[in-house]
Amino acid sequence: MDYAAQRAKMVDNQIRTTDVTSRSVLAAFLAVPREKFTPEHLKALSYIDTDLNVGDGRYVMEPSPLAKMLQLLDLRAGERVLEIGGASGYSAALMAHIGAIVTTVEESVVVAEFAKSALDGVENVTLVTGKLSAGCPSKGPYDAIFVNGAVEELPQALFDQLKEGGRLVAVIGEGLSSSARIFVRESGAVSERFGFNTSVRTLAGFEKAPEFVF
Repeated sequence: MDYAAQRAKMVDNQIRTTDVTSRSVLAAFLAVPREKFTPEHLKALSYIDTDLNVGDGRYVMEPSPLAKMLQLLDLRAGERVLEIGGASGYSAALMAHIGAIVTTVEESVVVAEFAKSALDGVENVTLVTGKLSAGCPSKGPYDAIFVNGAVEELPQALFDQLKEGGRLVAVIGEGLSSSARIFVRESGAVSERFGFNTSVRTLAGFEKAPEFVF
């Protein structure tokens, strides 16, 4: 199977057509082999425009929203990035290709083992197994944080790991009511702005606490 040709078609038909113009993001999607981060039984489907199940509730995100989120994050070479919910390692490999120094956190031990194998040979990516909502403060603070999935709310612990001027990109909400947002830490406070409407898979562990009504 000609994966390189399929990769080029993915970029031309699924990513460029959805307003992704960042040269570094497009170059990363052209260079990083998505099939390497896909389970063996799904490799033939590596370049279709859908999420790919890598087990234990984790997915390789659909190309278009992933590319748009990375464009919104606006990574620069040499920046330190924390990824929450690394799944099979594909998005970490993309960010490393852009030039970032990536710490990716995955809670599922099974999926982390798969990611460790898939990331073999990829430089500037450190894989950490641990609680997603805790992040990885020991390797911070970070210039950017990428949340690889949709969440109901973000814990303060993640914002605390951002440098001054640091950015965090996540999809907030569920289903068709969700949207990608970018948060920026400035003067100790965090501001938020809308990025674009999208719907991606939910990342477990970021549910809102129940509210009691009297």
